[in-house]
Amino acid sequence: MDIHHIQASLSSSASSSSIEPPLSESHNTCAADRESGNFGCLHYRRRCKIRAPCCDEIFDCRHCHNEAKVICSLCDTEQDVQQYCSNCGVCFGKYFCSICKFFDDDVSKNQYHCDECGICRTGGKENFFHCKTCGCCYSKLMKDGHRCIERAMHHSCPVCFEFLFDTTKDISVLPCGHTIHLECAKEMESHFQYSCPVCSKSICDMSRLWEKLDKVIASTLMPDIYKNKKVWILCNDCGAEGEVQFHVVAHKCLDCNSYNTKQTIGRRPTASCSSTTVPEIVS
Repeated sequence: MDIHHIQASLSSSASSSSIEPPLSESHNTCAADRESGNFGCLHYRRRCKIRAPCCDEIFDCRHCHNEAKVICSLCDTEQDVQQYCSNCGVCFGKYFCSICKFFDDDVSKNQYHCDECGICRTGGKENFFHCKTCGCCYSKLMKDGHRCIERAMHHSCPVCFEFLFDTTKDISVLPCGHTIHLECAKEMESHFQYSCPVCSKSICDMSRLWEKLDKVIASTLMPDIYKNKKVWILCNDCGAEGEVQFHVVAHKCLDCNSYNTKQTIGRRPTASCSSTTVPEIVS
């Protein structure tokens, strides 16, 4: 791990003897000078080091640790990072990246190093392109049609919260441009969730469901007390706002015919505060 969370132990005593005196101005100045120093390594600028759990030695970061030495599994010779053992000559890995210090004998993954990403990826360099706006590699099938989002992969998955940029799991790019683990997207669909967890736009073609809802709403009569009730809605798909007839089932956007909407003005106090009101599929 690059970052170690350190939990400070605070005394539960409220006695005055446990309270430290305020820092002097000169002390604050020294602290500011230290914070402005040139700390860290070639990989990260920061004012901390890590202790590697495998060897109990201290390094500036995990990459510095990986660049230090390798040990041959066959002859136990410790040596500089290289593809072939300096003692017995065995190949450490058919794929070797001297930049990432990465080895792998399974070349069926079609590994390649992306200079702009700064890491090794799988799938074959000929099949991918690097989008400078999104800051990551995408399949060439998406080159002319994907929606760019600034640093789209440099965040955690909105479902499982694992960092996406260097994940080893398959990634799904939603129509809105946001990214998510493929298995997390499938898990959402299994629970009838069809909107992006980030922006609430629909993640697939929902026209068949909207047609079913049209029929359900047409066959579900509202009590007289609600016949003239109007509500303001915001469409999560097209962003349009408007006043529509209130209905207990769903509210339809008059601009794009989507039911992926939420009430804005006129929301009842007991209504859900969820950012999306996409209903479950009507059987």
